[in-house]
Amino acid sequence: MVVTARLDAAAVTAAAALIGPHIERTPLVRSEAFSAMAGCEVFLKLENLQRTGAFKIRGALNRLLAMPVAERARGVVTASAGNHGLGVAHAAKHVGVPACVVLPYGVPLAKLTAIQRAGAEVVITGVDYDSAHAAAQALAKERGATYVHAFDDPDVIAGQGTVALEMLADQPDLDVIVVPVGGGGLLAGTVLAVAERPRRTRITGVQSREGSAFADSFAAGSVVERPASTIADGIAVRRPSERTLAIARDGVAEMRTVSDEEIAKTIVLLLERHKLLSEGAGAAALAAVLTDPGAFAGLRVGVMVSGGNIDPNLLGKVLQQGLASAGRYLAFRLWLDDKPGQLADLTRILADEHINILHVGIHRLGPYTSLGRVGLDVIVDTRDRDHALVVLAMVRSHGFAAEELIDTYPSA
Repeated sequence: MVVTARLDAAAVTAAAALIGPHIERTPLVRSEAFSAMAGCEVFLKLENLQRTGAFKIRGALNRLLAMPVAERARGVVTASAGNHGLGVAHAAKHVGVPACVVLPYGVPLAKLTAIQRAGAEVVITGVDYDSAHAAAQALAKERGATYVHAFDDPDVIAGQGTVALEMLADQPDLDVIVVPVGGGGLLAGTVLAVAERPRRTRITGVQSREGSAFADSFAAGSVVERPASTIADGIAVRRPSERTLAIARDGVAEMRTVSDEEIAKTIVLLLERHKLLSEGAGAAALAAVLTDPGAFAGLRVGVMVSGGNIDPNLLGKVLQQGLASAGRYLAFRLWLDDKPGQLADLTRILADEHINILHVGIHRLGPYTSLGRVGLDVIVDTRDRDHALVVLAMVRSHGFAAEELIDTYPSA
């Protein structure tokens, strides 16, 4: 497959040689736990262990190292949801040029402070990546600096393709590579990396259902714009590029989408089963494999864990959402007679079954209460969803009219 003179398998190989001495050669590990859950051999490419905590430094570094010295000297400007900006900041520091990163309001604090620590100038404007991108282009023109696009750039795409190149070097017989997708730079680079291999490896792209511009564009055959409001901020792009979409349509077998709830659950599983911290975008590809394991049954599946730069505040919410999705706790409400001993009876029942109580909320006041009655909201630990239903039935069997509180579960 030939796209342009600069965008082919050779460009990815050249990028690997150029950036290799300056990045981590992240491991590809076989996951016994996820292989058993998915019914296939699951290999995790741990780009969350990359320098800067995400794969984006690969494309940024390749772009800056390939740039003529005179062009570098004028400085670089970029827009980012976080990880690309951090990659550009580190790449600019490495080659000794000034960098300005334009970020949207609401960017995760962990990513913002990491960019500042790397020495880049930070400008915050716009409600999302796309509006920050427009502002950054104008700023680059005003300053005479070079704009480094997060995904619509040949050198960036080739750099991102080195992730797949390393995966195939470590495990040449992969049947499928599953790639998280925002603007499509990593996906396009993966297509280039496998394009000229004698053994064809299937490529599956994955995007958040709450920000599915690339998936919808792939299905439509042309670029479409969609809103993007998802916990996977690293892949929250409203509009892909013509370039990345064209490459994807030439070499990607399918696009899948996963919900934020499924992503949150996968973040929890990565922490539990492998002690690995992933951000939303980093967990999206694995979420697709675990959500529809039948699609990958019996295959050797390489999964990109693309980054781990999750904001601590968001992590707390995501963990709660993930635990709730996995049925790891149960929230219910019941009404008791307002007299001594009622609460003690309930807690004794739960204690006899070794059920840990996480929260108790008592409602005595308000328009929804009645004379002589007390509202009680309870959250307890459970092993999984089946166990949660057993606990709820057990509480009811003791005469308590308990109602599950779905809306009480924290939202990420």
